[in-house]
Amino acid sequence: MTQSVDRTIIPPAFPDHTQLPESDGTFVKNFQEHPQSILLTDSLESTLQALHPDGQYAIGQDCGIYWRETDPPERGAEAPDWFYVPNVPPQLDGQYRRSYVLWREYMVPFIAIELASGDGSEERDNTSLSRLPEGVKQKPGKFWVYERIIRIPYYAIYLIQTHELEVYNWVNGRYHRLEPNERGHYPIATMGVELGVWEGSYQNQTQHWLRWWDSEGNLLLTGSELAKLERQRTEAERQRAEAERQRADSAEQTQREAIPKLLAMGLSVEQVAGALSLSVEEVEGLS
Repeated sequence: MTQSVDRTIIPPAFPDHTQLPESDGTFVKNFQEHPQSILLTDSLESTLQALHPDGQYAIGQDCGIYWRETDPPERGAEAPDWFYVPNVPPQLDGQYRRSYVLWREYMVPFIAIELASGDGSEERDNTSLSRLPEGVKQKPGKFWVYERIIRIPYYAIYLIQTHELEVYNWVNGRYHRLEPNERGHYPIATMGVELGVWEGSYQNQTQHWLRWWDSEGNLLLTGSELAKLERQRTEAERQRAEAERQRADSAEQTQREAIPKLLAMGLSVEQVAGALSLSVEEVEGLS
């Protein structure tokens, strides 16, 4: 008697970052978003190098974090304006990252930042993903996804129009809004930094910007700011050296003029040297 063997059907593997869309086709909502994201990354570079001497970390800017499979795929992703993931390689198999896929890497982003062009209601949307009738599509809210599914430890919402900053910390399964410290900053203790709002010019825009400070309240500088500071220090040192040279020249000229007058008054070379705090050889050389 011949028995038929049912063939096991193996489901397709979950897609990786090269197989998922890089964008949902929406526009960046204001001109501050891109320079703001660059500013956050640039000024944090030395801190991240100290935290990760092996270089194992990734920064995402308007990149999708895929947390579930959907049709279309981009409905299963959230794209924070800026996020940081510790202890993952900056590239995958030698390729730049096109998105961050949780089911491929498992490491949760440590902090996500949303730059809100509106009143922040979209960024605070706590709509849950519930089971719906067939054919009905509902996209869960950002806040709910970050809090309940991805569980990002720190979530910041910056309201660009009003310069207000909200920072949430994930504790016991829920986000709790943090209070700023005495400097008006929000400490991110594990990273040894503080997040706050700074008014100044960056990339030809004078705005209120999100910036990082160290735990002592010192502003973390960008590469260009560090270079400018170094140029200022070099110029200050040059001016100090030039002033010192001019003082020395002036003192020498005064001594040159004083020596013959003192000698003419009948003082010996030794006496002149003592009066001018010079050696005998210096007096003889200047006379």
